[in-house]
Amino acid sequence: MKPRIGVTGGIGSGKSTVSQQFAQLGCFVIDADHIARSLTLAGGAAIDQIRAQFGARFITADGALDRAHMREAVFHNPQTKQALEGILHPLIKRGIFERYDYACTHTDAPLVIFDIPLLAESTQWSPRLDRVIVVDCLESTQIARVQQRNQLEPTAITAIMAQQASRLQRVRKADAVIWNDALTLPALGATVQALYNDLIASFAHLH
Repeated sequence: MKPRIGVTGGIGSGKSTVSQQFAQLGCFVIDADHIARSLTLAGGAAIDQIRAQFGARFITADGALDRAHMREAVFHNPQTKQALEGILHPLIKRGIFERYDYACTHTDAPLVIFDIPLLAESTQWSPRLDRVIVVDCLESTQIARVQQRNQLEPTAITAIMAQQASRLQRVRKADAVIWNDALTLPALGATVQALYNDLIASFAHLH
């Protein structure tokens, strides 16, 4: 079995960039967001259950989840959010562990990176992972990055952040923290490389 390394962080923290840098070092990255999106595309494994639970109005003409419609419904009704998560979370978890099994049996990757945005919001992940890395930065930095990337209003960004764990809650789950506030891309890469070296050394007994 390969070491399981969780990578998480709030929106705009640079978590995905860190995961990409681990991939460039030869790690196998499992992207929970990518799995979640694939479940809700046309023909995705969650579509039939979503249609049965919420009705056809939440499915687009081409058979995918109507994201805007669902986002609106979830925002106004916590029970809708819970019901959607009840459908998606078991499928996401299954998809993650299918990919982990593939990484163990079909790749020579030294580490498997579990890129999980809501890792800190869940009690289930920490016991299943060998290490948790949190990518952290100031909240003002998160807002500025997401504004630049997605052209969202600051109020919309802070509403998303309010639904995520706080920085303190995330850091409490961390075995290592990458402080990614004013780092250049090369400096972030050097930080990831150093952390990678430490991880390889600490799991050397498994090889």
